[in-house]
Amino acid sequence: MKSTLIAALAGLAAATAQAGCIYPRSPESLPDGNIATFEEMVEAQKAVRQFNDDIAAYNACLELEMKSFEKGGLYDEQRLNELRAMQAKKNNSAVDEVESVVGRFNEQLRVFKARDKK
Repeated sequence: MKSTLIAALAGLAAATAQAGCIYPRSPESLPDGNIATFEEMVEAQKAVRQFNDDIAAYNACLELEMKSFEKGGLYDEQRLNELRAMQAKKNNSAVDEVESVVGRFNEQLRVFKARDKK
């Protein structure tokens, strides 16, 4: 009975902790550098920077969440290793997405700048 209660509490703690780190939404769209106005490019740049900051905050949250798991003492070493691996995948996925968004924006920015030189 006691082990069932501990397992239930551990599951609840994990669900609560995971609910704390909310994955940010990427900018809905990026302007086409061939036709965008200067103002649209500036707004897109702000949105991309905000997304980058949001991803950094998300990854910091994941790190705090993992430290909470480690200090909580509710998990054995095998489960902690599984949680660490899951957190690393979340972190890597977030970094990959922000790099993709930044890369796409930078490409459109290059197009925009080249267009104005013509």
